[in-house]
Amino acid sequence: MSNEGKTHWKRLVNLDYIGAYSLDGQDLTVEITKVEVRRVKGEGGKEEDCTVAELRGQKPFIINRTNAKTITKIYGSPYIEDWVGKKITLYPTTTKVAGEVVECLRVRPVMPKETTFDAEIEADKKQLEACQTLAELQEVYMSLKHRKDTKIVTVKDRLKEVLK
Repeated sequence: MSNEGKTHWKRLVNLDYIGAYSLDGQDLTVEITKVEVRRVKGEGGKEEDCTVAELRGQKPFIINRTNAKTITKIYGSPYIEDWVGKKITLYPTTTKVAGEVVECLRVRPVMPKETTFDAEIEADKKQLEACQTLAELQEVYMSLKHRKDTKIVTVKDRLKEVLK
């Protein structure tokens, strides 16, 4: 069952920060533009000081100890000032908190490959263009990182007509 076009309920209650629900099951590579301590209000209304990273083009990311340690390992520095301008790849997963399994965001423990957006779009287009059937087109399209980009949608729609 596809979840495309559906709204995760946490998007309605946690409007200020990026979360696992924001990624729709996909990795997301982002650039850190600023890191600071902020007073953050949790779901239950409890406030606490958190380390928060501003991300270029995305909502801010609350950095927990696990993710801070991962960023430190990737870039060889525990100093938040050294993280500015660096890229990290976020991915959704789960963890156990107080005996309950919950969704969370983690930082991949490797430096992201330097790829440009245009190169990623071209790679996605090539994957679509290699499809031989409508079923294959659907499967490949749903797996694409940039499936909502207008260029990708245009290629998919054109191929749908050709493969009918």
